[in-house]
Amino acid sequence: MRNLNYLILYLRVQRYENFLTCTTVIARNFIVVLVNEKKNGYSFCVSSILPYLCIRIIAMMMTTTLYLVRHGETVDNARSVMQGQTQGELNGTGIEQAREVARKMAHEPIDAFVSSDLRRSLHTAQIIAAPHGMTVTTTPLLRERDWGDFTGRYIPDLKGLPFPENVESMEQLLERASRFLDFIRSNYAGKKVLAVGHGIINKAIQAVYYKKSTREIERMMNAEVRVLEL
Repeated sequence: MRNLNYLILYLRVQRYENFLTCTTVIARNFIVVLVNEKKNGYSFCVSSILPYLCIRIIAMMMTTTLYLVRHGETVDNARSVMQGQTQGELNGTGIEQAREVARKMAHEPIDAFVSSDLRRSLHTAQIIAAPHGMTVTTTPLLRERDWGDFTGRYIPDLKGLPFPENVESMEQLLERASRFLDFIRSNYAGKKVLAVGHGIINKAIQAVYYKKSTREIERMMNAEVRVLEL
């Protein structure tokens, strides 16, 4: 059955965009497997492995790939100002960072672009989506953590201070992150999606995905891309 394992690995690596292409390759490679097994003097019942192959094929086709991106550097990032759910503006560095991601992803077959509805993320997503000629869908689920009365303050001055009561709790943040993953799974099943969010919400999304605490998730840099298979 060694050849079957090679076939399954091959199918996982390839990202076929429609069922016809996928089944054509399945049929061609399945014939190769049969011929090779015959040459090697082995035999097996085709009906016994078809259900297994079908399950693996369906799983492969339904896998959703999420490219999770943090927005490019902003004016307030450079000033160490807590932005929270303010709109924010990309600075020159942030725009160039987004353009660099756009160049790297230009030939990647992306099916959809999603962004936080805050301007700094939307602008980043629009720059990355431009080579694909696609529009960006926004969602408040990807907004940055609401920092309440900490918003707009100089971050080094906040060290050691108790959180104001109107800061979004970690429980609320993780629940929102979970709803975002459900949103992607339900609306983009089997697709490749690039989503632009923010530093803390992106950590929360990965914490939910990996079943870890946010402290265990390494901080994302501006315009960094991470890949999650949903």
